[in-house]
Amino acid sequence: MKKFTSVITTAGAAALLAAGLSFSGAATAQNDEGLSDSAQKGKEIAFGRGAGNCLACHQMKGGNLAGNIGPALIAMKARYPEREDLEAVLHDPRDKFGDQTIMPPFGANKILSEEEISNIVDYLYTL
Repeated sequence: MKKFTSVITTAGAAALLAAGLSFSGAATAQNDEGLSDSAQKGKEIAFGRGAGNCLACHQMKGGNLAGNIGPALIAMKARYPEREDLEAVLHDPRDKFGDQTIMPPFGANKILSEEEISNIVDYLYTL
C-alpha cells in the first residue's frame, strides 16, 4: 500500500506541475496546423524570449505578456504589401523610422540571420 501511495503522490505532483506550466505566463509558440514550416519557425522566433522576442514590444495574436512599446502586429500583409519592405524594417528599422527608433536593427547587427528574418516575415504575413 505504501508503494501505491507513493506512485499516486508522484503522479499527482507531475499533474500539478504540468498544469502549472500550462497556465504560466511564459510566451510559447504553439505548433499550428496550417502554418508552413518557415512560418512556424518564424513564430517560434517571434514568440521566443531570445534573439527575436517580438513580444517584448509588440502585441501578437496568441501572445502572452506582450509589450506595448511598438504597434500591434496585425494585418501585416495589408500594412506591408511588398515583402521586401517588411524584411527591410526587420533588417534595419533606422532606414524607415530614423536613428531615434528603439527597434533593434536585427539584420544589420547580426542579431538574426536573413533566413530567420524571412521566416518571421512568413509568420507575420499570417497575422
